[in-house]
Amino acid sequence: MKISIITPSYNQSAFIERTIQSVRIQAHSGLSIEHIIFDACSADGTIDILRDYEDSIRWKSEADEGQADAVNKGFSIASGEIIGWLNSDDTYEPGAVECVVKFFKNNPDVDIVYGEANHIDVDDSHIEVYPSENWDPERLKQTCFICQPTVFFRRQVLEEYGNLDASLQYCMDYEFWLRLAKSGKEFVKINRILANSRFYDDNKTLGSRLKVHHEICLMFRNLHGKVPDRWLFNYAHAKVDDFKLSNSLYRLTAIIFFSFTSSIYWNRAISSDMMRQMFLWCKNALKA
Repeated sequence: MKISIITPSYNQSAFIERTIQSVRIQAHSGLSIEHIIFDACSADGTIDILRDYEDSIRWKSEADEGQADAVNKGFSIASGEIIGWLNSDDTYEPGAVECVVKFFKNNPDVDIVYGEANHIDVDDSHIEVYPSENWDPERLKQTCFICQPTVFFRRQVLEEYGNLDASLQYCMDYEFWLRLAKSGKEFVKINRILANSRFYDDNKTLGSRLKVHHEICLMFRNLHGKVPDRWLFNYAHAKVDDFKLSNSLYRLTAIIFFSFTSSIYWNRAISSDMMRQMFLWCKNALKA
């Protein structure tokens, strides 16, 4: 059973060698693994590192339209029966791919698996365990409990449901999981730490919180026709954080305001649950 690992890359010379090495050590048990890296014309020394590993990777450096486009390019040339996606600042745990392959062989009816993960810092030190949860498609609409580098799927998933949405810059993985779930695909969780997701200040998602939440709201409206209240509240909090309000009353007022206006903007209505939550906030504020 051949496995294809896709890695999008752009100016990640500080981390990409560790990413490559974490894939290389997976093959110690005779697994057939192809590691495909699509780089977006990095100018920080990444290309030199890729050249050093030409014996064990397939790589190309060319302009792309973003991370999702680079991953899709990898999908298009992947020859493995099983496909994984590992960003250029993340790593696999030793034995992760072998564990996944065994699971697929023992469960031929399963098409998509994900596992547990750690958040690590720039020095590979453990920060926390990623908050993974057992599969629940309704719960997935409330929070993305799937850590992207732990996901592996059979090639037929792409053939049947298509690639990542290349118009998305931040939540292309979340949209893909939700799209598959909407189509009725079942995910199965492996109760083992498979990967490490790097968590640091320059991380694309961390550095663009408001843009991330705006894109998530837009994605939900396009995919499901409405945005869950929880994501509207998250968007409101991101808006308020942008103002850096220190006064707690001003901050609460702003959160209520942006929760109200974002609900009208994204959903054209305010749900009874949102009204109830805003009422409780006001009640508690008056008590304080």
